Parts: sequence; C-alpha cells; structure tokens
Amino acid sequence: MSGNGNAVKKKTEEWLRLADDDLRLARHAFKLKSAAPYKLISYHAQQSAEKCLKAYLVFNKTDFPYTHDLAVLLELCPSSEEWTNDLRKAATILRTYAVTTRYPGKDKVSKKAALHAVALADEVRKTVIRALLKEGLKISLRSKS
Repeated sequence: MSGNGNAVKKKTEEWLRLADDDLRLARHAFKLKSAAPYKLISYHAQQSAEKCLKAYLVFNKTDFPYTHDLAVLLELCPSSEEWTNDLRKAATILRTYAVTTRYPGKDKVSKKAALHAVALADEVRKTVIRALLKEGLKISLRSKS
C-alpha cells in the first residue's frame, strides 16, 4: 500500500475505532445501577453507525458534508452496492437519535427503543466492515464491539 494508501487505511481504522467506542459505551450504559439514560444510549448508537459510514467514505476517498444524517451519508456510497439499500431503514430510525433526543422537551426513549437502536448500529457496523473487507481493507482494530 502506498504512503497515501497507508494514511487512508489509518484514518479509516480511526473512524472505526471511534464507532466501536460509541457502541461499547451504549452497551455499557444498560448496566448502570440507576436508570439508564436511554436517550444517550440511542444517541451513541446513532453516532456509531454514522462513524462507520464515514469510515467507508474515507476508505473510498469520498468527501462528505458535516452531517449526522445517515441517509445523506448512504447517498454518497455507491448505489451499486446492495448493502446501502439494506441499511436505509436503519438509517431512518437512527437519524431520530442524532441530535434532537439529547435536548429537553423531546420525546422519551424507551429501553426497548434503545436496545433496538444498539442492534441497528451493530447491523450497520457489521455491514460496513464486510463491505470494507470486500474492498480490500485489512482491519487491525484493537477489539470488536
């Protein structure tokens, strides 16, 4: 891999590590002895999915706007990739947790919804990693979520 290729690989892995951190934090928050902050769990699940998609775009040298909208990020992925269509429903659900759930006056998030958000984020993670492996990324992450 060329010098530029190494930089892309490193940046891609950095995005994936950050995504794993968000997902790990979301899972851990369910273990809190007091009431788990389901809004924040859902937010971190969304953040994990967002960072996975950004990792894919970085690997493919695709510029992306400053956005938390997973649908926008999916639109930047090649439409020829079937997995992008498979993730559209997850993107629609997770996008609701990007910003609005973190502020007062917004709807509560139930435990069931938070568990679903984490499951969707995990689906996005696995799907994006499969796509990256298929495209030749040799992943050397510290740990899996």
